[in-house]
Amino acid sequence: MKRWLRQHRYALQVAVRRLLSQPFSSLANVLVIALTLSVPIMGASILQSAEPVAREMPVSPEITLFMNPEADRQTTQETAEKIRGEHADEVSSVRVVAREQALDTLKSHPNWGDALAALPGNPLPDSIVITLNEHTNLAGHADELASQWQQWPDVDLVQHDSAWVQRLEAILQFIRIGLALLAAGVVLVVLATIFNTVRLQALTQREEIAVARLVGATESFVRRPFLYLGALTGLISALAAVGLARLALTPLNAALDRLASTYGTQLQLVLPDPASLALTAIVVSILAAFSARWSVTRNTRF
Repeated sequence: MKRWLRQHRYALQVAVRRLLSQPFSSLANVLVIALTLSVPIMGASILQSAEPVAREMPVSPEITLFMNPEADRQTTQETAEKIRGEHADEVSSVRVVAREQALDTLKSHPNWGDALAALPGNPLPDSIVITLNEHTNLAGHADELASQWQQWPDVDLVQHDSAWVQRLEAILQFIRIGLALLAAGVVLVVLATIFNTVRLQALTQREEIAVARLVGATESFVRRPFLYLGALTGLISALAAVGLARLALTPLNAALDRLASTYGTQLQLVLPDPASLALTAIVVSILAAFSARWSVTRNTRF
């Protein structure tokens, strides 16, 4: 056990010494990886900070059933009760809007008040406003229900916002794909940078590695410092990325605070929780170590 710990301590010391021996090259590699990692960290910060605001926004679509003008109030109430009974698991609320209430609402609007005052009666029908629950295919489900209710004899017109739901789902899908591609790009940049760094180190230490093999050094002994070199580069880069993201959020929060104050609200961008950041640093270090192992395996065959 002591021998194993001594070997790893030696490999870590060699890796640190190699990092410090080429400070400008090491700093350039760290900055490239850190700048790349800071982008998804800031994206996660924005999504995490916007999530409470998004929860307050109504995302469930509403379907409005306009009854026939000849239908009385009792028929409208029975239709509303029928929807509640047959679709209890699919709707979150069913609200009846009387024609008198709809007319009063329109009269309160300055652009409609004078025109409606000249009418001899109330031309508006009773209506039923239905709010749907969440669904895996919300737009398609809303279309299906609207088509079904349109066939009812006392319903004159069905209006719903499926187009808005479809746009919302398309935007969300676009964001998911974009984040997935961004994450894949970050992984490729980390792997490529560490691979090239270890490759250059291996070529620089070519004579040293050859001598070590001649005196009986094992392949594990030769490769271990390079693995630590990759892992250290990844860890330092991840920590630097967190620092860069924190610095970038300062001017963003100042601008966002001025924008939010014009709407009478407050919104602050914050970094993900420390556990998530620590997990990110660990994952980056592991990926960097794997890339270093791949590189040293390919470039020390001489």
